[in-house]
Amino acid sequence: MADNARNRVTFVVLTILLTSAGKGVAQHMNAKDAPCQTGPNSEQTQCFITEAQAADRELNLVYNKIRKILSPVDQSKLQTAQRLWVQFRDANCAAERELYGGGSAAPMAHAACLAADT
Repeated sequence: MADNARNRVTFVVLTILLTSAGKGVAQHMNAKDAPCQTGPNSEQTQCFITEAQAADRELNLVYNKIRKILSPVDQSKLQTAQRLWVQFRDANCAAERELYGGGSAAPMAHAACLAADT
């Protein structure tokens, strides 16, 4: 296998690993086995914010591990892909928040989406 083809395979495999790292299947905040389902909205929102922060830390750990084994060219490609994914995640979660309008569940929906998607 040529170096260029090997690099592409490595990049694809690492991208798959990066995007599948973590708890696996994302859950909506109202899913039966979702975390943070007890207490008032403010406590649930804070719980989902904490979940999102933990997921972000885990994502960054995996991302940095993967970057260390990539060539500079592949690091650049991964960085571009990751930036685009973050834009998608943020837009997706903003759209979910907007489904709740200005209601009290909007911040919780946003935090839960960030936790699940990340």
